[in-house]
Amino acid sequence: MILTGKSAVITGGGTGIGLAIARGLAAQGCQVAITGRRLSVLEAASESFGGLSVKMDVSDEASVVGGMQNIADRFGSIDICVANAGIAEGQNIQNSAFGFWRNIMAINLDGAYLTIRESLRHMPVKDWGRVIAISSIAGVRGLKGAHAYSASKHGVIGLIRALSADHAKMPVTFNAICPGYVDTDIIVRNTESISERAQMSHEDARALMVSLNPHGRLITADEVASAALWMCSAGSDSYDGQALEISGGQL
Repeated sequence: MILTGKSAVITGGGTGIGLAIARGLAAQGCQVAITGRRLSVLEAASESFGGLSVKMDVSDEASVVGGMQNIADRFGSIDICVANAGIAEGQNIQNSAFGFWRNIMAINLDGAYLTIRESLRHMPVKDWGRVIAISSIAGVRGLKGAHAYSASKHGVIGLIRALSADHAKMPVTFNAICPGYVDTDIIVRNTESISERAQMSHEDARALMVSLNPHGRLITADEVASAALWMCSAGSDSYDGQALEISGGQL
């Protein structure tokens, strides 16, 4: 197993993409901690791969500092950081409140910053390390009706690229993964939101999201996890500062 002796933390690891990455890393021999705000969900998820569950709110600095210290104390270090926690919500900018903007930024962008900052404080960057942030195709080209979400995900890519430049001479890489529409609980919530805002059926709202992936289907969480696992594998040392699109074709 190629990651035996390594340790990883995945935020938002109780469901969806985060859980798929956690299971994949554990299968390669990695010690894995998953974090999130719902401890019961985390504990149920971690039972499936023998991982550590840590309650942590990525939008709260003290929570992230304490949570990462807890993980580092248990594992000795943090070798792999996957900043995955995020929310996806859309609103018309003319009708949105500043609180809506700030909530998305606090979780998606501030959360990625805090997660990565604290991971690096416990990462042996002179030896080996991997930092992966889950952005979105919206972070590459912008998404209609989702100004705050798109801005937050653009920011995540900018953060990753800057940190890659900062650490270019060290054996630690920084990359972003930018999925299209993935078959997770977020799709269920977005289906309801689009249906309400656009006055269309749930079936039509879901079909709309599916149609935006060029290959005409939802991406699976395991497909995204496979990309993350490759970024942690042998032979990926020169893959750094990149935003990998997983969208089912050209957009």
